[in-house]
Amino acid sequence: MGISTSAILPWPFILFVSVSFATSSSVYDNFLKCFSFQTNLSNPISQVIFSKNNPAYTSILQSSAQNLRFLTPSTPEPQLIVTPVHESHIQAAVVCSKEHGLQIRVRSGGHDYEGLSYVSDVPFVIVDLANLRSIRVDIENESTWVECGATLGELYYRIAEKSKVYGFPAGSCSTMGVGGHFGGGGFGTIFRKYGLAVDNIIDARIIDVNGRILSRKSMGEELFWAIRGGGGASFGVILSWKIKLVPVPSTVTTFEVSKTLEQGATKLLYKWQTIADKLHEDLFLHVTIGVVNANDQYANKTVSVSFGALFLGGVDKLLPLVQESFPELGLKREDCTEMSWIESVLSFAGFSIQGPYNVLLNRTQSKSFYKAKSDYVKEPISESGLQGLWKILLEDEGAFMIFTPYGGRMSEISDSATPFPHRSGNIYKIQYSVSWEVDNESKNHISWIRKLYAYMTPYVSKFPRAAYFNYRDLDLGRNNKGNTSYAQASVWGLKYFKNNLKRLAYIKKKTGTAAETESVLRLAETVEPDDGAAVMAVTDTEPRLAEAEQEL
Repeated sequence: MGISTSAILPWPFILFVSVSFATSSSVYDNFLKCFSFQTNLSNPISQVIFSKNNPAYTSILQSSAQNLRFLTPSTPEPQLIVTPVHESHIQAAVVCSKEHGLQIRVRSGGHDYEGLSYVSDVPFVIVDLANLRSIRVDIENESTWVECGATLGELYYRIAEKSKVYGFPAGSCSTMGVGGHFGGGGFGTIFRKYGLAVDNIIDARIIDVNGRILSRKSMGEELFWAIRGGGGASFGVILSWKIKLVPVPSTVTTFEVSKTLEQGATKLLYKWQTIADKLHEDLFLHVTIGVVNANDQYANKTVSVSFGALFLGGVDKLLPLVQESFPELGLKREDCTEMSWIESVLSFAGFSIQGPYNVLLNRTQSKSFYKAKSDYVKEPISESGLQGLWKILLEDEGAFMIFTPYGGRMSEISDSATPFPHRSGNIYKIQYSVSWEVDNESKNHISWIRKLYAYMTPYVSKFPRAAYFNYRDLDLGRNNKGNTSYAQASVWGLKYFKNNLKRLAYIKKKTGTAAETESVLRLAETVEPDDGAAVMAVTDTEPRLAEAEQEL
């Protein structure tokens, strides 16, 4: 039976085989028989595989599904949910899904902007990695093996258990799963010092479409390059990452200074754009923007611009840096708080720095209806451009934006070092988001954020207008119902990967997962932006993409 590769790209690939879809009435029995044959379960199978008839099915499905847009009665649900407690269960799920015509969606933490880890238009199975989250910290060798079902909070907590002077450059949200967050890039408060999560991965273990477990040595350097930023899920199910720990000082400093439009926020933000990427790499100074109640008697709402920072050092070193580069902010000693690095993790995750630290082990997700987008900025937005932005933001009270400064180590790493291409030349990244409370408001809010995105066109990167892979946005493009050519996929694939797109496609073609095919690629819009693992699908089509073959 020939297997043809999915195209790589903006959304991890899907693998195809020539089989018919199983009927819903027989899928459970057939899958169970196959699964039992493939594994030696020490746990009862009823504790590993859940059908729609199982009372626990709904709670497991919803447990880490964060976006309520994809938990409505009309949302397609999986035929089965597999909650592996051993790697062999994932191998069996891959083999049996392929054999019985089911697509696999894999999730770890559930931070999924477009629901791609738990929604599909064809019969599918979810493999939920929540039970596979062991973390082995080796301080002596400055490394850690972390399974992909672990969250960032769990990882940071386990590192801090062993040492107060080591950390890792990844995200600030504690419930985010490491699976896809690392595979798509992964940035956090110390990435200007140490680069992204993918820049600090030194090994990995992955299950490919044939159920084989591969390490860095057995997968080869080309595939190892591809899974670190090109979406590890594009090539299989990532089981675990080996990461390099980074040193952090015993004392770090944080501050947050907020200004409204009436307090001069526009001029402050314009100045921030001119210095944020040039600050010392030990200083991370980002901006969060939202709509708040106004104190002005003539206005109900205004825009608040908050300048929040983490500095790898004490306040005595921080104050001169800020006063020299950004005196307009008016930072004072009383605005600053010294703490340990793990306490800064608590702070940026929204917890009290007084602890207890074990709040980082809480995997409970906050849920809301939301839509998000991203951009990269290479030249400061003019004050008049910012004024126009404020007018649009004030149209939606659920609006929120984050400006993340680049520079530092990010400008030193080559665009081609990993598939993540957004390095030197970017001043900052923008995340746009809007949230709301009830489903029937979705259309209006989604229309609003598209209007905002359109307004920003003149002020952001061009040719292509770049986007962050971990903030998957289906507005940028999606697959056809039938075949999707490489040329069609490039429309949005180049936004995420730029010049690395072709190399990713080539690696996808020549890996073992594509070895049996005469054809090449198919794009898939799959997996979680911030913490998925892998998606594999089966279908009765064998796409031939001449465009891909010509370009490769």
